[in-house]
Amino acid sequence: MRRFIMFLLLACSLNAAHAGRNCEVKKTSVQTFVSGMKLAENTRAALEASGAQVAIIGRVGQDLSAYGLRYSHAAYVWRDHPKGTWLVVHELNQCGTASSGLYDQGLANFFLDDLYRYEAVVLIPSAQSQSRIAGVLGSYVANRMHYARYNMLAYPFSTEYQNSNQWVLETYAASTSDMGVQDRGRAQAWLRAAGYTPTTLDIPATKRLGARMFSANISFDDHPFARRAAGRIDTVTVESVLNFVRQREPGTRELLVTAR
Repeated sequence: MRRFIMFLLLACSLNAAHAGRNCEVKKTSVQTFVSGMKLAENTRAALEASGAQVAIIGRVGQDLSAYGLRYSHAAYVWRDHPKGTWLVVHELNQCGTASSGLYDQGLANFFLDDLYRYEAVVLIPSAQSQSRIAGVLGSYVANRMHYARYNMLAYPFSTEYQNSNQWVLETYAASTSDMGVQDRGRAQAWLRAAGYTPTTLDIPATKRLGARMFSANISFDDHPFARRAAGRIDTVTVESVLNFVRQREPGTRELLVTAR
């Protein structure tokens, strides 16, 4: 009961920011609340049992199955965060605007963000990698890797914009590279050299025009013209981040957590 009350208090302090979606005022149903809390509790238990210090976590905030994707938003979850145990560190778009910020959230808040499916993927890199990521998250470098001009479909090798998954990827680059990466340009150069492969979405011109006209948080002008003209939009997705980490670290562990 005490744990449930603590989760409830955390849930009442939700930030007015979402991963690429408009901030619509919706009445939370009992089932939605219970499912979100259960997923948070199960995720925390899985993290505790894993012995991890830091992990990458992905949630299903939107239905992206039309693009062959399952997870919509990635973040870091850090056991020994200075503000508390197992806090989520991530970039969030501010209510569908063209701006973003970095946030620290409890797992309860993270999973009460109007999810499409109550499921989470947890990727646990090597112990050495975890230590290096924690070092970056606890330093000024994490903030230097963030860029407030938000674009849900930001091009991976341009510093014009940034999406939330891109911040996770570039922060990982800063922690992993031995080249002293401390800015986005060098992070992207390292990612290209290291063989990072973005996700390519097929988005025709008519759909791009509609998205650009009616969504402040979607732009295409940072994409190479030839790729854009062909309707081939390369961007950073949860799946592409997870694939890259798996390829670099064969010993990576992966957990699937549900609200059951």
